[in-house]
Parts: sequence; C-alpha cells; structure tokens
Amino acid sequence: MLAITVNGDTKRIPDTVSLADFLIDLGLDPKKVAIERNLEIVPKSTYACVDLVEGDTLEIVHFIGGG
Repeated sequence: MLAITVNGDTKRIPDTVSLADFLIDLGLDPKKVAIERNLEIVPKSTYACVDLVEGDTLEIVHFIGGG
C-alpha cells in the first residue's frame, strides 16, 4: 500500500494504480475534474498513463454545472 495526500487528507491506495482508476474508485468522473499532482496540472489525456507513487500530493477540483 502507498500513502498519498488528496486535498489535504492522507489516503492509502494499492501499490499500482493509475490516476484514472483512482478517480473512478472515488466515484468521480475523470471528465469533470481537474487534477494538480505535486504542484503541476495533469492533462486529462494522460490520466490513464499516470501511475500514482508514494508521497504524491493531489488536489482535485470538481466541475459543477449550473446556469
């Protein structure tokens, strides 16, 4: 298990998990969030290719529609 920080909270995750799979496990639609990983914005097109590692810090921002 790895320890990462998500929006200020420590989470334990499996040793091998992509950012896309992590978002789906959280019940989030990868198309409706923006992710900052270790102070860098992660392009949506790379979510499936980015493997999370020990000590990663994520900030997840949800987009909410409205009018």
